[in-house]
Amino acid sequence: MKFRGSGKHTGGKIELMMTPMIDVVFQLLTFFIMTFKITAPEGDFFIKMPQAAPSAGVPSDLQLPPIKVRMTAGAGGELAGLFLAERRLSSFAELRDQVRALVGDASGPGGAGDAEVELDCDYDLRYEYVIRAITAVSGYIGPDGQIVRMVEKIKFAPPHKEGS
Repeated sequence: MKFRGSGKHTGGKIELMMTPMIDVVFQLLTFFIMTFKITAPEGDFFIKMPQAAPSAGVPSDLQLPPIKVRMTAGAGGELAGLFLAERRLSSFAELRDQVRALVGDASGPGGAGDAEVELDCDYDLRYEYVIRAITAVSGYIGPDGQIVRMVEKIKFAPPHKEGS
């Protein structure tokens, strides 16, 4: 059963008030522009991820071999061993000191800008240890409060299969 004419239609036109909407949009835009703060990037690492297949190119003689850092995982992904070129290290502070002794603090040709670190991590190693290793080799805060950069080129060795 249909009911026709049950509702009353007044025939008036509904108007949208655009001026208040535009005012609100401009107020929001002004608020976001005024409160936006530009900060320096926290972790600007020049990290080279492993490629799918090794390239067949010949390495140049000017390129230094990367400093190899090996991290092994124990039970639950905990750090079981930290090695710098087959030498066992006791802490990330010692890793930073050893890398600092190898590359120095100076930038320029033959300085820290040319050095490259290759991180070789076990499959099950927790991510926090990888970040601590990156932090240890990339630089430190000097006694005057300034950031001293050591190594900017960090790459990862191809991942090992689980259980190997």
